[in-house]
Amino acid sequence: MNRIQSRQNNLRKWAMASGVSLVLALAADAQVQTTTKVDHGAPTQTVNVEHAEIVYVSGNDLVVKMADGEIRDFPNVPDNKTITVDGKELTIHDLKPGMKIQRTTVVTTTPRMVTTVKTVTGKVWHVTPPNKVILTLADGTNQSFQIPKGQKFTIDGQETDAFGLKKGMNVSATAVTETPETVVAHEVTHTGTMPPPPPEPPQQGLPLLVVVVHPAPVESAAASEPAPKELPKTATSLPLIGLLGAALCSIALALKAKRALVS
Repeated sequence: MNRIQSRQNNLRKWAMASGVSLVLALAADAQVQTTTKVDHGAPTQTVNVEHAEIVYVSGNDLVVKMADGEIRDFPNVPDNKTITVDGKELTIHDLKPGMKIQRTTVVTTTPRMVTTVKTVTGKVWHVTPPNKVILTLADGTNQSFQIPKGQKFTIDGQETDAFGLKKGMNVSATAVTETPETVVAHEVTHTGTMPPPPPEPPQQGLPLLVVVVHPAPVESAAASEPAPKELPKTATSLPLIGLLGAALCSIALALKAKRALVS
């Protein structure tokens, strides 16, 4: 009995090491059942943040300038792609040149172990020791199964190998497989800020005074004083003297006439 228990313990240890166990026991019904269990490990995250400025947008085509100066073209941006700006969801048709945008990518990596347990019950139809056994299932079909190397079986409390299987025995086979997997999830968010408003135009109706200062020309003293005019050499002062003499004669005659009237 101790020897049998020792062999059973060795069988269980071998099954755990190989990740596959096949146990046959007496069974009354023939059926195939599969169950799967997933155990998740501790996830890890990486965060990548990219900054850019919109330099051109037309229709569904977008061109941005990255923080390092690289120009990237995004043609045919879908209408359902949105960017959050000041709490509002904007589409490609709402974007404007000069807007600052930010793309944040969070990559979550989660390890997991997928354990699949497949149980098959049936009647031995044919056995080819030590590698293969064919079972007749409940629906009457035959299905072939591979037997792991060194596998031992317990039937009616007795341990045996594939050579101990006989046609007509009702057996149950359970295969356990463990498959390590890695699940990677990407979460991308887009945020942005509106460009600064343009400068306000000058108010209408107010006069716009433009003062233009011209420096005064510097003239020389000789150029600023007009040149004296000279009389023609033919001119004389005789007409002026004659006119003055005629005036004096008229005054004398007037005085004489006045005296005569008085006397």
